[in-house]
Amino acid sequence: MKKLITVLAIGVAIFGFSTTGTAQNKIGYISTEELIALMPEAKAADSALSSYQAALQDQGNEYITELNEKDSLFVKDSLKLNEAQKELRRNALYALYQKVQGWNQTMQQMIGDKQQVLVKPIRDKAMENIKAVAKENGYAYILDANTLIVMPPGDDILPLVKRKLGIKDPVKKVKAVTEQ
Repeated sequence: MKKLITVLAIGVAIFGFSTTGTAQNKIGYISTEELIALMPEAKAADSALSSYQAALQDQGNEYITELNEKDSLFVKDSLKLNEAQKELRRNALYALYQKVQGWNQTMQQMIGDKQQVLVKPIRDKAMENIKAVAKENGYAYILDANTLIVMPPGDDILPLVKRKLGIKDPVKKVKAVTEQ
């Protein structure tokens, strides 16, 4: 009986110590999308992406203008052309029409690719700093607040990461209160 009580006491002690050790794990959360949006690099990337998108849109507009001009010219000259010439011009117009139709899809793919190239280094920098802040402050787990619906209580580490990155909160304008 004494052996059973001793084994039980040792088991409770070991179990108690192991749960005490895991109970000290800190949990934090952060909105990585909010952090990335606050980073100065994100603003530069958005600007570069907007310029790229505008250039691609201009190219698409040039294709549409070319199609409209060639279509108008075809309609105007169609009475003067023989059937073989009409067939060649129709084929050329159809090919240009397909190019215009496909351009929108191509443009969207190109914009998506460019966005990935621009955002990757920013996301990597954010993740490096999140990991550094977690290590410096003793967090065992950092969860992305955007992907969780229910989460255990934890600390929002966004202010800590912003401080590490040197991002200052925007100054709020204080309205002067006048007595009437």
